[in-house]
Amino acid sequence: MLLKSQQRYSKPQTSLFLFGYVVKADIHFVKIDDEIEKPKIVAEVKTEFISLQKSLFATMFKQKLINAFQTIIKNKYFKGIACLFILFVLLDLIFPFRINPNYSTLITDSEGKLLHAFLNKTDKWRMETELNEITPTLEKAIVFKEDRWFRWHFGVNPFAVMRAGVKNVLTGRRTSGASTITMQVVRLLNPQKRTYFNKFIEIFRAIQLEFHYSKDQILQFYINLVPYGSNIEGLKSASILYFQKSPNVLSLAEVTALTIIPNRPSSLRLGVNNPYILQERNRWLQNFKEEKVFNAQDIEDAMNEPLNVIRHEAPHLAPHLSLRLKQENPTKSIIKTALVRHKQLTIENIVQNYVSRLYAMNIHNAAVMVINNKTHQVEAYIGSADFNNPIDGGQVDGIRAIRSPGSTLKPLLYATAFDKGIITPKTAINDVPTNFGGFEPENFDKLFHGKITIEYALANSLNIPAVKILKEISTPVFVDKLKKADFQTVKKNSSKLGLSLVLGGCGVTLEELTNLFSAFSQEGNFQKATYTLNADTKSRIKNEIISKESSYLITQILAQITRPDLPNNYDYTYRMPKIAWKTGTSFGKKDAWSIGYNANYTIGVWVGNFSGEGVPELSGANIATPLLFDIFNTVDYNSSSKWFKAPENIAYRKVCAESGDVPNDFCTHQIVDYYIPSVSKMTKCQHAKYIYVSRDEKISYCSHCLPESGTVQKLYPNYAPELLSWYESKHILYEKVPPHNPKCERVFNTNAPQIVYPVDGSEYFLAKNENQKLMLNCQVGNEVKTVYWYINDKLLQKASPNTEVFFRPEAGKIKISCSDDKGRNADIYVEVKWE
Repeated sequence: MLLKSQQRYSKPQTSLFLFGYVVKADIHFVKIDDEIEKPKIVAEVKTEFISLQKSLFATMFKQKLINAFQTIIKNKYFKGIACLFILFVLLDLIFPFRINPNYSTLITDSEGKLLHAFLNKTDKWRMETELNEITPTLEKAIVFKEDRWFRWHFGVNPFAVMRAGVKNVLTGRRTSGASTITMQVVRLLNPQKRTYFNKFIEIFRAIQLEFHYSKDQILQFYINLVPYGSNIEGLKSASILYFQKSPNVLSLAEVTALTIIPNRPSSLRLGVNNPYILQERNRWLQNFKEEKVFNAQDIEDAMNEPLNVIRHEAPHLAPHLSLRLKQENPTKSIIKTALVRHKQLTIENIVQNYVSRLYAMNIHNAAVMVINNKTHQVEAYIGSADFNNPIDGGQVDGIRAIRSPGSTLKPLLYATAFDKGIITPKTAINDVPTNFGGFEPENFDKLFHGKITIEYALANSLNIPAVKILKEISTPVFVDKLKKADFQTVKKNSSKLGLSLVLGGCGVTLEELTNLFSAFSQEGNFQKATYTLNADTKSRIKNEIISKESSYLITQILAQITRPDLPNNYDYTYRMPKIAWKTGTSFGKKDAWSIGYNANYTIGVWVGNFSGEGVPELSGANIATPLLFDIFNTVDYNSSSKWFKAPENIAYRKVCAESGDVPNDFCTHQIVDYYIPSVSKMTKCQHAKYIYVSRDEKISYCSHCLPESGTVQKLYPNYAPELLSWYESKHILYEKVPPHNPKCERVFNTNAPQIVYPVDGSEYFLAKNENQKLMLNCQVGNEVKTVYWYINDKLLQKASPNTEVFFRPEAGKIKISCSDDKGRNADIYVEVKWE
């Protein structure tokens, strides 16, 4: 079937479609005895696979195919050729030539330069040379030396075969070879004993190669497979291991040296027989000169070039990422990463030096991940301080190791609460001892701070406020956020996670945390960073996990420098980078985290021991953050990029400084706060309340018992019971509401006492041989002066509020009740077992 006609080598070309292949035949027509033009010889056959997608074109091609074969059948000169061709195609289908070069895996940087090389499955260095690395100089040298008619024959040079056959028969021994580059490729791919039968098989396979691959691809196979002695195969392997260069930057002298070695890899060994190789190299350069293959001056320069080479080690940079990518892409020979070489090497050196200074504290390792926020590619990947240190687990990949996150998840929690309108930065919250159904968290410094703002709680990484917010938004909602951010361990254990989640009660990796914080720099859009330049586009899909408004609010809070997690006595404060960052320290001081970001980069740092050993001095603020600052000052020093701009839907408003709510008429102290219109709550401030009291302020009255005269209205603080309890325990003075009118007969039914211990529904195991007792504790309002404790509806003790009461319970289910002096009551039930 005629597909097209074109001029090539001054010969008409016809293309035939047969069995899914396009067969291009150059046919030379001549006149014989003034008769009609008849075909004389088929000069070249090439193939390429095509796909016919539209039925209209398929029908047209089918008709042309029939016409073409009718022409062939009518012409007796073509009958033999057609039969041979059909036979070849059938044999090609029955005995396909399967090519598996088994290349070494190569890891390259963002510029395509080699970072790391692995031996292939047979422990050989067989590095793939890409087509763009085959320079004209390299191609000319190889083709001239090995197969001058390479571009013209169909895999076999018949003239060379006849010449070699005649010589071998006349001499009775093998004196001349006829192998083309294509035939050598066949032999290198499938070595066989040299017999005449195997030679015919080799010829058939060579034609198959030409049938399926272009000349450039066949030349590429040859360059990738030729031997260079020892376990080195392929020109690129020799170029890297001896000259420490890629093939595309080799000089003419180096190309010539590497071109002549494959014929005698045992005697011409680089680094061993350099003088002999130099002699042979110059002899071939002289041949190039005589045949005018290259410019005469270039050849003269090449002949004067010295040859002082030795075998070097293959590059082994970025070992953790290289091993990871090799495991994830077992069939790829070249994996092109986004790593920036100078950043990778510089940060590796910084991490190694930094950890060496921590050895005296028994801190032995660190890991760092650097994401470019513009391209969302990983530019540096340091899995440990020293990959070659087996004692401290240097080969463990700290970027993928599952560890406790400490407080690093709090920014996402508060951002979620901003989006739900529960809080704003100036919202007041109580940091006091709190029992959450048996869970009693503490702050890192073991202290409590009373009434504080949300931004203070986040900047100071306080635990009780975070747990309160998590309880309000619910654990499942927060878990869903982490699932959207692709936290794998959280996904697996989501049903088991509780309020401790936000304090580090889950497993995360540095990779997950760094990707999460990168979302804050992307207006809340989560997008997993990629490691390779040609990564799957599916991994680049953005997923909004928080709004751009809440992301901006979190960034403003995390950018504050007046905070306790600024490193103590930081030596480089005057060089402190402009970043937002969050620290974290896991329970037992086993992991120190510091994750920071600006418009350009997000950098995650982990410091600790892979053994899981805790260290008293280990903390995110004093151990991980200095390393974070050093790396930021290295990769983005004096960044000229502008800081994040406030989104359009962010506004300011005045709020009460005491509560962070919309001011009431009694709110005299007002401050400015960010808020999200139509999202943030608009609750009126209730930090104080008006109470009717006697003129001497010794008795308070409710509306039920308010006398007609002799009273005044006064403003009193409206503190939460938990805050009052903490004030009492710390002996902090506060303005108390006078006792309620004792003659009042009103029954109060709101603000009943809160029994904080024991925990409702819990089981308590007490030792019989020890005089153990159960503690009772409650929280009440400002106006309560006395509480009454009951056990199984029997009065146990009268006490003042916030006083801890102890008693020895009986075994079994117990009812515990607490009543205040207003008649309000609370009941709980616990199970007591004696052992």
